[in-house]
Amino acid sequence: MVQIDLKEIKSISYERAEIKKGYTDKSLRINLDTTDIIINPIQEKIKQKFIGGKGYDLWLMWNAVSGSTKWNDPENAICISSGPLGGTPGYPGGGKSIVTAISPLTGSPIDSNVGGYFGPYKKFSGFDVIQVDGKAKKDTIIFIDGIENKIKILETNDLPTDSYELSDVLTRHFDVDKPVNVSVVTAGPGAVHTNFGCLNFSWWDAGRKRVRYKQAGRGGIGTVFADKKIKAIVARFGAISMKSNNPADLDALKLVTKSHSKEIRELDPKQNRMSLVGTTHLVPIMNDHDCLPVHNFKFGSHPESRVIGEEVYEHIFDKGFDGCWKGCTVACSHGVKDFSPFTGPYSGKKVFVDGPEYETVAGCGSSLGIFDAHTIIEINFYCDAYGLDTISVGTSLAFVMECFENNQITIDHTGGLDLSFGNRFNALEIIHQMARGKGFGAIVGKGIRQMKKIFAKDFGADIAFMQDIGMESKGLEFSEYMTKESLAQQGGYGLALKGPQHDEAWLIFLDMVHNFMPTFEDKAEALHWFPMFRTWFGLCGLCKLPWNDIIPEDNKDTSEPAKVAKHLGWYADFFSAVTGRQSTPEDLLSMSEAVYNFQRIFNLKMGFGTREHDTLPYRAVGPVTIEEYESREQRYDEQLKEKYSFDISNMDSKEKVAVLRQKREEQYELLKDAVYKRRGWNNRGIPTVATVKRLGIDFPEVMEVLKKNGVV
Repeated sequence: MVQIDLKEIKSISYERAEIKKGYTDKSLRINLDTTDIIINPIQEKIKQKFIGGKGYDLWLMWNAVSGSTKWNDPENAICISSGPLGGTPGYPGGGKSIVTAISPLTGSPIDSNVGGYFGPYKKFSGFDVIQVDGKAKKDTIIFIDGIENKIKILETNDLPTDSYELSDVLTRHFDVDKPVNVSVVTAGPGAVHTNFGCLNFSWWDAGRKRVRYKQAGRGGIGTVFADKKIKAIVARFGAISMKSNNPADLDALKLVTKSHSKEIRELDPKQNRMSLVGTTHLVPIMNDHDCLPVHNFKFGSHPESRVIGEEVYEHIFDKGFDGCWKGCTVACSHGVKDFSPFTGPYSGKKVFVDGPEYETVAGCGSSLGIFDAHTIIEINFYCDAYGLDTISVGTSLAFVMECFENNQITIDHTGGLDLSFGNRFNALEIIHQMARGKGFGAIVGKGIRQMKKIFAKDFGADIAFMQDIGMESKGLEFSEYMTKESLAQQGGYGLALKGPQHDEAWLIFLDMVHNFMPTFEDKAEALHWFPMFRTWFGLCGLCKLPWNDIIPEDNKDTSEPAKVAKHLGWYADFFSAVTGRQSTPEDLLSMSEAVYNFQRIFNLKMGFGTREHDTLPYRAVGPVTIEEYESREQRYDEQLKEKYSFDISNMDSKEKVAVLRQKREEQYELLKDAVYKRRGWNNRGIPTVATVKRLGIDFPEVMEVLKKNGVV
């Protein structure tokens, strides 16, 4: 075992809170400036209103920061919670954590959902939520030991810098005999030098006898983590059973767990085969429906997509159980064994790679014009090792490549690197530069919003063109779905609270393929219901995949198949069984609506959260270039003639692009109006006083934020 040097700065013993109905009713705060370790009770009214998970995170953050707090201010708080249902072994997707902070990319609250064992271990150690604020003077480790009931702050020197090595060393250090008892949260050198650093959450893979990883990727929380000089947060806990959450009704919990798990075991092999191929099954589906981002979201399909989809990865992934939580029957967290990178510090060595998943394949593959599974795996490996969000990395690099091909930037700006689409080795070189904070990679690591400013100011690039093709909204890079032909999904991205991430509303098929939402009111209803229900998973510590990626065989015969009514009932039963709070699916939505509106007002507190911030780059709405238009000319011509009643007989492609843009941008603004109305917001996108009072979040400080913004 590697010997490491840790200096204890602060240590306390504590009495571990008994878990009652999924809750410890305690929070833990670590202040790195003062090394204070503070355990506080959670008030019943906060528990009832904010539920747990993201709700608890947001409430603690709200009270930690002011409206002027920047991401790198000491008071910016990293909060981690898992929710009352989190940590239920055997329930599909029952091990999630939700992490929040003020984002370096957006300047507002960001939340990221992540697997691994940390969230449950932290809770069973006695804390529903932890808050870390301040800044350490030296590299620091926080150790939460739920076995010996101690919390320690430790200073460290000479530990490995990359996440893979660091997590492995710390796992084996903090429990030599039973590494399965340890979960580690780390960032990496890329998080130090970019604005989109991610966090790696670990779990011990007993079958392979190694540390495995899931990522809290979005919004740069890893960058905040590194700025605070946190090397790792470590949680240690022992055996877990169905009784660990001390559920209100153990028999009911066992029944719903057995029912959902049994269905997945029976139906996953017939449906998406996630236990074999994970989320790579989405690649051919997205390609077939023109939704796979190719060349910076310019196109939606490519003939070579099959070489980066499930057919290939089924043979590459190492065989074995791949659940990121104990007993999860979805088991979608696959990896590649004995992989040998071509480049970088691990060149020629054999490594284990966790992933790739769909978002990485699309963002770091097709969107870059890279149709090579080996390269995508290598990008995946180094992004994890360096602590970089693969979605922001891929989408940012795709923007750079299109700028390069359109002479907005040149080889003189990139340090001699040809960054044309498909140049896989130079793409990897940029990632290595990001980790070092050197070269052109240091600029790419600032994210698309900052790159647009730099390219215009320093390189003379066309700001209007970059605004159109730079796939970011609110400062956050797009996740990997084409939205041009789905107005509802444009709203799903543009109206999402944290920026364009699909975990609020994924409506492409309902809208574009099935045409289930023909009117603005239909789309607005979907853009209310789906974000509210998806928010609920983040309150409770659950993964969304078991809800609608594996569905009952008779689901297609129900009145609203997209909602998967049988599963809604199971989730209500699950919540009731654990918490004793008897709930219906409608109750779950009410819980989410309160937290969702609170987060919108939190954005408002930070200077955002109004209509002008719910914008999209035009490429998310329609074709920017003549090349794009002509790639789908028949489709667009028919729309201009039939939907908008234009006589296009004398129009050239440039004119068609312009008139289509006018109409599509008008449609998006009308969608905003409809969604705001349905959500109970005014036409500026701010929740009304009536909405806030109806939801019971009319706290004095909330009302003050509304008043400052003219809402009374």
